[in-house]
Amino acid sequence: MPDGQLKEGIVGGRLAPSQYADNFSDLHPPLDHHEALVESDRCYFCYDAPCMNACPTAIDIPLFIRQISTGNPIGSAKTIFDQNILGGMCARVCPTETLCEEACVREAAEGKPVQIGRLQRYATDIAMAEERQFYARAEPTGRKIAVVGAGPAGLAAAHRLARHGHDVTIFEAKPKAGGLNEYGIAAYKSTEDFAQAEVDYVTAIGGITIEHGRALGRDVHLADLADAYDAVFLGMGLGGVNALRAEGEDAAGVDNAVEFIAELRQADDLGALPVGRRVVVVGGGMTAIDAAVQSKLLGAEEVTVVYRRGKEHMNASEFEQDLAASRGVTIRHWLQPRRVISQSGKVAGIELEYTQMRDGKLAGLGQTVIIPADQVFKAIGQTFVGTALGGPAIGLKDGRIEVDGEGRTSNPKIWAGGDCVADAREDLTVAAVAAGRDAAESIHRVLRGAGG
Repeated sequence: MPDGQLKEGIVGGRLAPSQYADNFSDLHPPLDHHEALVESDRCYFCYDAPCMNACPTAIDIPLFIRQISTGNPIGSAKTIFDQNILGGMCARVCPTETLCEEACVREAAEGKPVQIGRLQRYATDIAMAEERQFYARAEPTGRKIAVVGAGPAGLAAAHRLARHGHDVTIFEAKPKAGGLNEYGIAAYKSTEDFAQAEVDYVTAIGGITIEHGRALGRDVHLADLADAYDAVFLGMGLGGVNALRAEGEDAAGVDNAVEFIAELRQADDLGALPVGRRVVVVGGGMTAIDAAVQSKLLGAEEVTVVYRRGKEHMNASEFEQDLAASRGVTIRHWLQPRRVISQSGKVAGIELEYTQMRDGKLAGLGQTVIIPADQVFKAIGQTFVGTALGGPAIGLKDGRIEVDGEGRTSNPKIWAGGDCVADAREDLTVAAVAAGRDAAESIHRVLRGAGG
C-alpha cells in the first residue's frame, strides 16, 4: 500500500474544542412540559396494549402516559419504576423503535408512533430530580444475598431484594457501578453522568452495599459466597471478546470496540482521545454502530462498518443504522475479514472476502477487497469467561450459565441473569433489568419458604 495512503496515524485533537461538546450532546433532548402533554395526548390508551406486550419489563405504558396527560408525572414515574427501577436509563438507550414504539397502534396507522421512550424519560427525570423514592424497605429479614456485578441485572436484583428487607452486597470488578450503562453505551445516549445518578437513586433505598474492585475468581470466589450468603445472584455480563480470526490481527491499531467505548465514556477531555483518520469497524451490532459513530464524532475522516451478512441480518436496529449513515459512516455488507495489512507493525488496511448465503450457510466467494485503515475495531461479540466461576459446579449451556425460567441455576443457592446466561432474552439493558428483577422475586420466595 502506498505510503501516501497512511498520512497521520491515531491521534487526538482532530476537531476544534467546541465541536466535541456539540458532537456528543444529547441524542434525544428531553421533552419540556408542553411537549410531553402534546405527545401524551396522541396515545389511544389501548386495552390490552400491544406496546405493553412488547416491553420486556411489562411496564403499563398506557397508564403511565395517561398519568402524564393528566398532569401527574410523579405518579407516572412510579408506574414505570414498579416494573423497571432503571426506567430512566432504559428510556435513553432502549431500541424503542423495535420494541414498544414498533408495536404502537399509531405506528401501524400513521407511521409515526407515540414517543414512548421520551415520555418515559420525562416522567422518570422529574422523579429523580425531586429525589422521590417510592419504596420503603420491608422489615429486615436477617437474610444476606451476594450479587456479582453492578450492571443492570445486578442493580435491579439488588433493589428488589432490598425492598423485601434482605441485605445485599454487590461485588463489582470495576471502579464504578453501572456495568454497560456506565462503560458500554455511546456517550451521546447518556449524558451528564446519568448512569451514576441512577446508581445513587437505586441504592438510596438502603440495605445495598457495593464493593468495588472485587472480581469473581480473583478477589472473591463463588464457593465462598455460596457458603457465606443465603443466596447468590450472578449478573457479571460478558468479559471476553471474540477474535477476528484474521491473519495479522495483533498489529498495533487493531483494538477492542468495547474498550474504546469504555475509554471514551470515562474521558475527561474528548479532544485528547486518539482516533484514526481511516477507521474500519468489524461487526453488525449496537457496539459496532456506537464505535463507528463515535469515531466519526471524534474526527475520523472515513469510517466504515463491515458486516459478513446482509443489512436485514444486522443486530443493530434500522434506526441505529440510519443514524450511522446520517453521521457519515459507510456500512458495507457481505464482507468478512481475512487479513489485517500492517506496515512496521501498525495496521495500514484490512483485506476482506465477499460472502453470500449458500444452502442456509455463510460462504466465502474467494474474491477480496482491501480497505485502507489506520485503526480497526473488533465488534463481533463478547464471550462469557466461565473460568471465573470455579467453586460449586453450575450447569453451562453454549458456554454460558444455564438457568430455568426463574433464573435458578443447577445449584439451589445460585441464580443468574443478564448477558451471562444462556438463552438470554435479549442483549438489551431492559431485558437484563427484567432478568434481575424476576430472579430477585424467585430468591425471595425461596427464602421466605425457608423461614425468611
